[in-house]
Amino acid sequence: MSRLAAACLVVLWSLLLAPSVFAQTAEPHRVVLKTADLTGTDKEIIIAVLEVPPGVTIARHTHPGEEATYVLEGAKLQMPDGKEIDRPAGQAGVNVRDVPHAGYKVVGDKALKILTVHIVDKGKPMTVPAP
Repeated sequence: MSRLAAACLVVLWSLLLAPSVFAQTAEPHRVVLKTADLTGTDKEIIIAVLEVPPGVTIARHTHPGEEATYVLEGAKLQMPDGKEIDRPAGQAGVNVRDVPHAGYKVVGDKALKILTVHIVDKGKPMTVPAP
């Protein structure tokens, strides 16, 4: 086999494997838009946009405070029990302090994009893995 043919096979093989490699390494992406101290408290507010690509699972977690959410771009989710639900654009919710939530996987071909507002204890991590 010539070197050119071997090189072409390597490139072709790489292109065939690329989608599966990217799917396995995808993860949620959070962009913090604004962080500020709350007046007269030991709390801070964090405003962010969270984007979760298809095929990615958000691990169960808690927050050291409250989290308000607003779905900017909806998607279909697979819950931990296997049931699929729609999380449509325009849906809002609140997750309370130290209560585990998430554990769902984004399924289908659309990413889930959520605006989040956290009011959390100042200096603590915004997200804590749930036991």
